[in-house]
Formats: sequence, C-alpha cells, structure tokens
Amino acid sequence: MNQTSPVMDKHPHSPELHASLVHARLPRWAPAAIAVGSVAAGIGLGLLAGWHSRVQWGMLAALIFVLATFGITTKVEGSRQGKDRVATSAVWVCFILALVPLLSLAWVTITKGMKVIDGYFLSHSMSGLLDTDEGGGIYHALLGTVEQVGIAALIAAPIGLLTAVYLVEYGRGKLAKTVTFFVDVMTGIPSIVAGLFILATWNLMLGFGPSGFAGAVALSILMMPVVVRSTEEMLKLVPNELREASLALGVPKWRTILKVVLPTAIGGITTGVMLAVARITGETAPVLLLVFGTKLINPNPFEGAQSSLPLYVYEQYIVGTEASVDRAWGAALVLIAFVMILNLVARGIARWKAPSTGR
Repeated sequence: MNQTSPVMDKHPHSPELHASLVHARLPRWAPAAIAVGSVAAGIGLGLLAGWHSRVQWGMLAALIFVLATFGITTKVEGSRQGKDRVATSAVWVCFILALVPLLSLAWVTITKGMKVIDGYFLSHSMSGLLDTDEGGGIYHALLGTVEQVGIAALIAAPIGLLTAVYLVEYGRGKLAKTVTFFVDVMTGIPSIVAGLFILATWNLMLGFGPSGFAGAVALSILMMPVVVRSTEEMLKLVPNELREASLALGVPKWRTILKVVLPTAIGGITTGVMLAVARITGETAPVLLLVFGTKLINPNPFEGAQSSLPLYVYEQYIVGTEASVDRAWGAALVLIAFVMILNLVARGIARWKAPSTGR
C-alpha cells in the first residue's frame, strides 16, 4: 500500500506547503537589540548589587547577552539554531573582551605619550640632564634600538633561514630531529636566560665590556627560533610539483631551492623575519644585563654602553617624577609605533611578493 506524506499531497505552489517549509526567524536587528538590553540590564543589576566597577558591569552584561541570545533564539527558531547562536555570541564576547584591554592600552599610551613627543624629544638625548629634570629626549635610545635590532636581524635571519631550508629540504634522521628539538627548546627560553648566557661567555669568559653588539647577540638567540619556525612553515607550503618540475629539467637541487623554492616563499619568509624583529624590539632584560644604558649618544655598537627604548622606558619610569614618567610614556609610544611600522612593512612585503592569482 502506497503512503504519501501530507507535504507531498500539497500543490507545489500552495501556501500550506510554503508555510510548512519556512521556519520562524529572528529579525536582523535582534542581536543588536539583545546586546543593548543586556548592557542596560548589566548596568542596572550592577548598580542594584552595589558594584561600582565597569568591568563587573561588562562581565555581567556579556553573561546576560549569551543567555538571552540562547533563550530567545531557542524559543523562536528552535534548539539547534539556539546552540549555533550561543556559540557565535560567545565568540563575539571573547573577541570584545580581548579587544577592550588592547584599545585601553593604546588609548592611555597615546594620550600620555603625546604630551612630550615633538621634534626636540626625538632629536636629543639626556646628556647633561638629571632624570628628575624636565626636557631631554630619546635619540640615543632610538639609535641604540635600531642598531641592536638590526645587528640581531643580520645574525639571526641567515642562520634561521638556512636551518629551515635544511629541515625542510634535506633534514632526515637523528640530526634533523635533534635540530628540531633544540629549536623547540630555544622557542621557550626566557629573555633573561639568553642575556645571562651572553654575559657569562662574551663578557666574563672572553673579557669584553658592555656594548650594543653583546645585547644584539642575545636578541638574536631569541629571534632565531621564530625565524626558523616561520620559514619552515612557508617552505612547506611551496607545492612539491614546482620542485619536481625543476628537478625533472635537470636543475640541481641547490639551484632549485635557490631559484624556485625561496622566491616562491619569499613573501611569507619576509613576514616571519619582520615579525621576529618586532618580537625582540621590546625586550629589556638582555639589554639591561649587556648594554647597561647611557644618557649619551653612542653610535658605535661594538664599544661602550648604549641605550635602547625598552631600557629607557624602564629607567625613566623607576625615577618616579612627573617629567620622567612623561618621558617614559613618550618612549613607549615611539616603541609601539616602531613595532607597528615593522608589522605594516611585513604585511606590505607579503602582499607585494604574494603569487599572482590572475590569468
């Protein structure tokens, strides 16, 4: 006996069939309305509970938003859509919670740092001034940061690049596993340990004094594993077909790597190197141990104490006077701008060197 469902018996264009296939949905403005209501409820309940912290209000509003989204969506659209909406809401809440301290930090740094940043601040040092005096600048620290980070990049980038090429193109057996293990170990080394290692070898055993070069070597130790890992991942993304095509034409493997593999991955490699540079720019511990800091302009990184922006921020902040704290905020803003410029340059190079997808 043939049985047909009630839906199959209905005409394809009948209103009854259309109504049976269409589910109720919340309007597009519903999430915004729920968010506004949750914020109002969070503030109201916080005030009733005697909470005066806006952070507590925000956490309560976020919890109300997730629960209200789940309840309303489940009631209107069903439990399946309710679970989907609550997952989406939780992701948005976590994103906002992560964004708030970042924006707060940026806002405080900009508002406090802009008080002292001008041409004089960027072009003069602290020579002849006490830390408690007003005035002075960061030129000596900015120069030291550029030189130390540049030397560290010149040391770490080639070594990291060659190590990654070995691991991806040649690495087999125990040696490759050993190299990979030590790269993983170096990734988690605290910056103070790298500084102590260079202090024990370069300064104490070999007898060299404080210098920007010693700090750069310690920074290169921190930079090297980041370069290795990022370059390794970029080389793995190069299609094997390109390697095989080059080898099939009789091109030696070393030339294939040099002319095919590296140019294909150069955008990602450059981005990884620039991000590694940005990672070491804000390190303070190795500079404090090995460079010592100075108020004078020392353009020679191989002899004598130098300064750097992170060390300058630390030195000025611990003085505690209004003038020194303002200088610390100004140097912190310059440091953030320096790192941001490096990241923008890395993204620009990656986009410029990205393989073309056009015909």
